[in-house]
Parts: sequence; C-alpha cells; structure tokens
Amino acid sequence: MTTTIVTTKGQIVIPSKIRRRLNIKKGTMLCVVERENEIVLKPLTEEYFEKNAGILKTKGKLTRQLLEERKKEKEAEDKKW
Repeated sequence: MTTTIVTTKGQIVIPSKIRRRLNIKKGTMLCVVERENEIVLKPLTEEYFEKNAGILKTKGKLTRQLLEERKKEKEAEDKKW
C-alpha cells in the first residue's frame, strides 16, 4: 500500500511509480469521483477517451471535441512555462 499526505491546500502527490504506470505527466487532467467513502482519481488521457468512445452514441464527435479542447489547454499551459 502506498500512502501520501494532504497539504493544507488540499493537495496530494501521486507516487512516481503510479504516475509512470498510468502515463500521468505534467498537465494531465484528472477526473475526481466520490464514491461512498472513497475518492477515485481517473487520468483523462487520450486512451481514456478512446476506451469510452461510443458510450454517448455521438459517433466520436464528442471525443474529438474533448481532445481538441485538451490540446488547446495544453498549448496554452506550455506557453506559460
């Protein structure tokens, strides 16, 4: 079991082994889901959207739109640094 500590700002560090295994890098967005007494973090990667493509029966339009929005956000983030 891996543990982490919550800071006064509510931040946590995801251990590097987990980040590497799940391909979580700087700028990766996470979906935060509350389930009963659990907090679940899901990385919103291209693989995540491909896996869930078709659930909404949008023929991939929504996936393309979300990926395009994420690309624009990443470009804006990269310009800041």
